[in-house]
Amino acid sequence: MKKRWKPNVTVAAVIEREGRFLLIEEHTPEGLRLNNPAGHLDPGESPQEGVVREVLEETACVFTPQAVVGIYLGRFQRPARGEDVTYLRITFAGAVGEPLPDRALDRGIVRTLWMTLADVRASTACHRSTMVLQSIEDHVAGRRYPLALITTEASVYMPDLAP
Repeated sequence: MKKRWKPNVTVAAVIEREGRFLLIEEHTPEGLRLNNPAGHLDPGESPQEGVVREVLEETACVFTPQAVVGIYLGRFQRPARGEDVTYLRITFAGAVGEPLPDRALDRGIVRTLWMTLADVRASTACHRSTMVLQSIEDHVAGRRYPLALITTEASVYMPDLAP
């Protein structure tokens, strides 16, 4: 039987303050990379809940989603492992408060950085994926969709659709 293809569902945040964007520097299988605060959606979690959790884990800041910037499908080859990986990424725009003083950054996160758009554009060789810059460019272009674009239904077991 052929294995069923399933993309990785991730959430990300574009956070702008005074013309600078909040990025994280993290260890990846490809080395040290820059990324938007982002991560995998956990089971039972809505995309909005997931992005709030991921931003907190990776920046120690509480995130308030205000809009959806875009939904992206990205595919790449992971050279370190020889894997073909596909991500479905929902990117939110929003705001953060100051970092919580006693909150440590997630394992693998080296630091947070506030970068200008010019700095982000100049650092593409260090980006985790092309979605880092694309989501920021979409934000700068004014792309905003209401949070109601994403509906999370209550858990319903449908035996005919179960794997």
